[in-house]
Amino acid sequence: MPHPCLDQGFTIGSVAIRNRVVLAPMSGVTDLPFRQLAFRYGAGLVVTEMVASRELVFNAAESWSRLKGAGLTPHMVQLAGREPRWMAEAAKIAEGNGAGIIDINMGCPAKKVIGGYAGSALMREPEVALALIEATVKAVSVPVTVKMRLGWDDASINAPELSMRAESAGVQAITIHGRTRMQFYEGKADWDAIAAVRDAISIPLIANGDVQTKADAEEILRRSGADGVMLGRGCQGRPWHAGVLAGHLGPGVDCIPAVAVEHYRMMMEHYGADIAVRHARKHVAWYLERHGAVLSSPDKAAVMTSKDPEFVARRLYEALTDAVSNPQEEAA
Repeated sequence: MPHPCLDQGFTIGSVAIRNRVVLAPMSGVTDLPFRQLAFRYGAGLVVTEMVASRELVFNAAESWSRLKGAGLTPHMVQLAGREPRWMAEAAKIAEGNGAGIIDINMGCPAKKVIGGYAGSALMREPEVALALIEATVKAVSVPVTVKMRLGWDDASINAPELSMRAESAGVQAITIHGRTRMQFYEGKADWDAIAAVRDAISIPLIANGDVQTKADAEEILRRSGADGVMLGRGCQGRPWHAGVLAGHLGPGVDCIPAVAVEHYRMMMEHYGADIAVRHARKHVAWYLERHGAVLSSPDKAAVMTSKDPEFVARRLYEALTDAVSNPQEEAA
């Protein structure tokens, strides 16, 4: 059976997704400005940063900031936690604030998250995970999805069984990152192992892990049998990349400096300059590295530590303009 074309749409429950290339939720990365750019350039679906469920219920400012959708449709919100009552309440809040899809985080490997027995730690406690899923599904009328890894470690690959049970509990799509929690982001994602989940469920499956190019995206679909592909780190420094893999036009090499500066200014508006100059530093570094910009060590240090957004925007634009004016291809 041929794999689906990347530019074809699919559905999650009753929600139409315009193509099969999805921007992964990345904490500290896929904030509203990043998602707005990714969606503008053609990503089929974008997902918020992980929103802590309990903190959202108790009105933590950061959680409410992460919840914002600003008219993106569909608005997909990823929630994290381990207590069914807080997940259910947070899901209701998200739905009430425009979420068209609720995603449950069972894949984050970060020590801070698993230290609270959430994220991929839930894969070690299937009964807790299922109680959390059931509570979330019952709390809202919009589709609920789950993102998980293959398992906790190589000795406990339980994604197929958990996915099957999640579907029985009412989940309407599953995303699998082709690594275990103990791998973090090391080694290679196992695209073939995702196929066991395809065999276990009938709902849409999205495959994730190490996708950089269109050829990668097509290959992961072929080997996993998935309905869609999710990109994470491959979009850092190029928020348009998911859309490009789905067949849309990127900004064009000559326009990259302007898009990077627009992204920077969008962050200033979203967070306020004092916070944004710190949040934006990793994005500035990714743009410079991704597109071959060369700065002297003192100049790079000045850009990466400056608290003056106008200085940073100017040097970012100049450095990228110099880089893209050279006849070198964009880094893969």
